[in-house]
Amino acid sequence: MKEREVDYAKEKRKSIIAWAFAIFFAVVWLVITLTPFAFMVMNSFRKQFDMLAQGVFHLPDPWYFANYTEVVENGFFGYFFRSVIVVAVCLVLMLIISSFAAYPLSRMQFKLRGLIYAGIVAMMSVPMHVTLIPIFKMTTDIGLYDSLGALVGPYVTFALPMSVFILTAFMMTIPKEIEESAEIDGCNRFNNFFTMILPLSKSGLSTLAIYNGVSMWNEFAFANTLLQTPSHKTLPLALGQFKGEHSLDIPMILAVLTLSVLPMIILFIVFQDKLVKGMMAGAVKG
Repeated sequence: MKEREVDYAKEKRKSIIAWAFAIFFAVVWLVITLTPFAFMVMNSFRKQFDMLAQGVFHLPDPWYFANYTEVVENGFFGYFFRSVIVVAVCLVLMLIISSFAAYPLSRMQFKLRGLIYAGIVAMMSVPMHVTLIPIFKMTTDIGLYDSLGALVGPYVTFALPMSVFILTAFMMTIPKEIEESAEIDGCNRFNNFFTMILPLSKSGLSTLAIYNGVSMWNEFAFANTLLQTPSHKTLPLALGQFKGEHSLDIPMILAVLTLSVLPMIILFIVFQDKLVKGMMAGAVKG
């Protein structure tokens, strides 16, 4: 009994030490990640030159809300809704195409399966910015330049390899017995996909939507290359609208950044459980 009590005490001590280290590093990481956000938010409530007079990590005195009013009055929501439209259309197309591609790669056996899958994985290594000039020329030739439609092709195309890769691995974890039982009841492949596999893949699809949605929301290079007219520009290009001709109003730019980041933070807070479930489910076989 005494030996068991000693072993239990040692294990308990180790557990307490491990938790103490985990909490310590979690707090350190929280401070590291929150510091830039706190810097951005606090300084967005200052006048143009208050950062020099008051210091960047002191609370604003007084709090200056006119930056946000001016940002909204100068067309911020136009940029915002154009970004929402582009991201929504791209995510729908990306999820449809990637699920259609991942299903046969994960659930069927055919001759070219390995070659096709290897080709999709290989496409993940292609830097997207290498294609800026060819895509610019292509969109100009087909008449899509300077329209929101010009962004759909590049965004969906470069999101597909990673999405198919992750969704294929996720669908492989779904037990084959589910499909076999459905086939006994008379379901064909088409019905199996829509009634069985797709509903069971909601966590994986949610993970892909959040992961790719953040990337598309913040994408700058293609938007800057393929869009020219201010009335067509998306949110990452809004900063150019709010900088002065001879000087930068840093607090106002930080106000734009704060409003741009908030939707993604809210989205992550709402769907963080689905994101974690999707990542964990795709990483475990069974």
